[in-house]
Amino acid sequence: MTLDAVSRSDGRIDVLLTPADLRAEMAVDVRAGLTAIPKHLPPKYFYDDRGSRLFEQITELPEYYQTRTERRILIDHADEIAAAADAEALLELGSGSSSKTRTLLEALDRRRPLTAYLPVDVSVGALSEAMDALGREYPGLPLHGFVADFDRHLDRLPSPGRRLIAFLGGTIGNHPPPRRRHFFAALSATMAPGESLLLGVDLVKDPARLVAAYDDAAGVTAAFNRNVIDVVSREFDGDLDPADFEHVAVWDPDREWIEMRLRARRPVAARLADLDLTVSFAAGEEMRTEISAKFRRPSLERELVAAGLAPRGWWTDADGDFALVLATA
Repeated sequence: MTLDAVSRSDGRIDVLLTPADLRAEMAVDVRAGLTAIPKHLPPKYFYDDRGSRLFEQITELPEYYQTRTERRILIDHADEIAAAADAEALLELGSGSSSKTRTLLEALDRRRPLTAYLPVDVSVGALSEAMDALGREYPGLPLHGFVADFDRHLDRLPSPGRRLIAFLGGTIGNHPPPRRRHFFAALSATMAPGESLLLGVDLVKDPARLVAAYDDAAGVTAAFNRNVIDVVSREFDGDLDPADFEHVAVWDPDREWIEMRLRARRPVAARLADLDLTVSFAAGEEMRTEISAKFRRPSLERELVAAGLAPRGWWTDADGDFALVLATA
């Protein structure tokens, strides 16, 4: 099943996405994105080991309400979610540090001993650190991690019993609508009847609060955004300099999403030797590095139903900032 695997005392990590695979895919994306008009890069390349650590810092920032709000919803409603899902195993897409997962794991385990927790992430560093911590905290919990791209490897993730598939943190918002619909359909096709998806979604709200969440006063999000320049230069023997770019976050009211961009501070000419590619930016030229769509309940539920996923639960905070949605195949 796997290309590689790492055996550990606290569980197994299967590698479905090797560094060579990731680099080859990145080469295609970087060449296409840096020669497009306007330029763009996929947000998944933020998450090297440094980027993953920076994102964990972002989740603790006062402006970034998403993580603490989602955590509060989980604390308040985990037992209801566990009862509705009635799952035997928890699979988490984009697991990162698995910091919020503990509440869900404990609620599920109160109903029955879990057959496995299956974290999935592109960062082997983040996955290893999370599994180290979980192995110490829950020594009886079977752990099986996957270094994988959840847009490509959904059909290669196991089902050791009826699964609850958690996709938290509002990450689904990084998918433009056509790709999001494709993702829902692909995920639904891998789910057995009775398996459930728990989806964390950020909701439409005051644009000023949304922009602040992606442009914090401490500059951590700016460092996270510029880190993609380091990732690209390191991987392809380049001389792009993050200092040549400033971080930009804007609200698109028509599409109802935040865009993160990098804006060239001056004219930039750089070389990516391994791609035999010369990249030029005019002063003030912007490159999109992320979208983060915000949702409304009726339209999101229509998308889930169209993919064969029946909405069964909707939990939100008192202010209506964020929601957890449970949908069953």
